Amino acid sequence: MDDALLALLRKVDTPTVCNAIEVAQGKRGFNAFTRGTVISSAPTAPSVVGYARTAKIAAAAASTEDPAVIKSRRRDYYRHMAGGEGPSIAVIEDLDFPHCVGAFWGEINATVHRGLGLSGVLTNGVMRDLGDVPSNFPMIAGSIGPSHAFVHVEAIAVPVTVFGMTVAPGDLVHADRHGAVVIPPEIIPVLAASIEKLQATERLILEPARQEGFDLAQFEEAWARFEAART
Repeated sequence: MDDALLALLRKVDTPTVCNAIEVAQGKRGFNAFTRGTVISSAPTAPSVVGYARTAKIAAAAASTEDPAVIKSRRRDYYRHMAGGEGPSIAVIEDLDFPHCVGAFWGEINATVHRGLGLSGVLTNGVMRDLGDVPSNFPMIAGSIGPSHAFVHVEAIAVPVTVFGMTVAPGDLVHADRHGAVVIPPEIIPVLAASIEKLQATERLILEPARQEGFDLAQFEEAWARFEAART
């Protein structure tokens, strides 16, 4: 992914990327996207784009593992988050879902991850400290809560499932207040052109519809141009 594509992906929303993937593939049926409603700590911030750094956590009950093992895994977790190709996004599966209780994401952890170079986080778990987290580190989560409970890391650098979307370490993820999508690696070379084609095609409908006096006849004419451009 070059700098121009990265800048473009940060400007467009996740629904646009979902549609552009279909343009690139020439068909419908792509399904590597989240299901359900997410909550964003920064809904007006640019989209989060990055290669996934994955982990699994839990918080409803205290871990029964040796404290030394827990501490060592926590150190390995941050090493994993700080490593690899950038840009990066943390993708964290809370194993307590849908009954998540412990906020792994708050002022301290968000600030640390931002300092380590990550662009944001996608999690089905809990976030907190909404007035104090970095504005340039969007947290896209499943819920908001006050406590970290017994939160601890269970696994690092493994495939995770967040809101029905499976993410492997290193997958390219695009996320915003709508949810997230995994971008297929084979379409990356044509993704920018697909986004531009999609936007140009959508303007065939949107520009007439925004004009005074728009009526059914104009819609049918615009729709015919729209359909022709999609083929």
